[in-house]
Amino acid sequence: QVQLVESGGGLVQAGGSLRLSCAASERSFSVYNVAWFRQAPGKERESVARISSAYRLYYADSVEGRFTISRDNAKNTVYLQMNSLKPEDTAVYSCAATLEPLTTMPMSYAYWGQGTQVTVSS
Repeated sequence: QVQLVESGGGLVQAGGSLRLSCAASERSFSVYNVAWFRQAPGKERESVARISSAYRLYYADSVEGRFTISRDNAKNTVYLQMNSLKPEDTAVYSCAATLEPLTTMPMSYAYWGQGTQVTVSS
């Protein structure tokens, strides 16, 4: 059972930056494919960035060029660097892990963190 814990959320002004971390309890975390999702009030959960065990990267169009996903397998941690934040980036951000191929579908991910709130003020 993989346990994921997110951190790094908070309140930031538009144009600012935050770095989210997703720490895993699993020592073999390197074999997992990992995604960051976000969910704003009244909206569906959406995938914003994904990283495979082979370090292939995928981004939603809405964050391409502003967000960077990375992983440090020695620390069992995946990061989401968020720059040039916009008010529309406000959401609860969650990381999720799977041994299945990466997809944008939340149902494909067996393991989830509790989420961290990101609020971007205008």
